[in-house]
Amino acid sequence: MAEKLTKDLIRGNTDMLVLNFLNEGDSYGYAIAKKIKERSNEAYSINEATLYTVFRRLEKNQDIEGYWGDETQGSRRKYYRITDHGKSALKENIENWNFSKRIIDQLLQGEE
Repeated sequence: MAEKLTKDLIRGNTDMLVLNFLNEGDSYGYAIAKKIKERSNEAYSINEATLYTVFRRLEKNQDIEGYWGDETQGSRRKYYRITDHGKSALKENIENWNFSKRIIDQLLQGEE
């Protein structure tokens, strides 16, 4: 049976993933989508429409802020940076993920 990563497993964690990439440095949509695909060894990709929905939600929550870059290489890009509020949210999301993963692992192991 082939291993498969379903979008449902990641869907609820896209905010955390975007915050994590922005915690590594300011970036823009296409670059983040590319990193997601590369780091997952092409097992997962996010479409740009979904990504920009995530950006809008994170901006509304004040987890990130956007700014326009210069036009040195083609058209102007909107970059995003993580805020202090976003760093706190990322830390909390990672803690919740690790807790959830432990519980799921325990449930899958069954009784010993």
